Amino acid sequence: MLIIGLTGGIGMGKSTTAKMFEEEGIPVWDADAAVHRLYSPGGAAVAPVLQRFPSAGSEEEGIDRTRLSRILMAEKGGLADLEAIVHPLVQADREAFLAAHEAAGTEAVLLDIPLLLEGGGKHSVDLVVVVSAPEEHRKARVMERPGMSEEKYAAITSRQMSDAEKRKHAHHVVPTHLGLDPAREKVREIVAALNEAAEE
Repeated sequence: MLIIGLTGGIGMGKSTTAKMFEEEGIPVWDADAAVHRLYSPGGAAVAPVLQRFPSAGSEEEGIDRTRLSRILMAEKGGLADLEAIVHPLVQADREAFLAAHEAAGTEAVLLDIPLLLEGGGKHSVDLVVVVSAPEEHRKARVMERPGMSEEKYAAITSRQMSDAEKRKHAHHVVPTHLGLDPAREKVREIVAALNEAAEE
């Protein structure tokens, strides 16, 4: 089974691009969606996160990501503690996805992982696809999000590899600043090449 890793900095249009791959028949595992499941009421991360960050939510409501983000901005060392709790749970979710598709005989899957390259995940995928857009485009997109500030944007981007560096690791680059149709055409081109290689 071919494992495609999709990555890109915040505001690059990664989620939209992942949906395009899904529309072309490639099953997608989304790291952010996995965290959302884990943070929802009854999710595996709720109890351990509340134990470390009691004001981040409740067992009944789950983890409030906006509140948690404010706590992490104010508390030095909090992010490392959160990652120690959540990363193993996310990894288990991803491995379950891969195992299910391996058992089903799926030919290719896509892992949508924001920090794929920063976390050394390049070696766990067969192909790296980077979603890319000029800085002014992505910042404009991100600053429109509720609760976003210059400080928060700077904190997020400081943890991410630069777009130029990401593109150096890419087997394919999907540009998202030219509109949906050119991005979709690039995705179809990538999928067609994969299908052609699989038939050889």
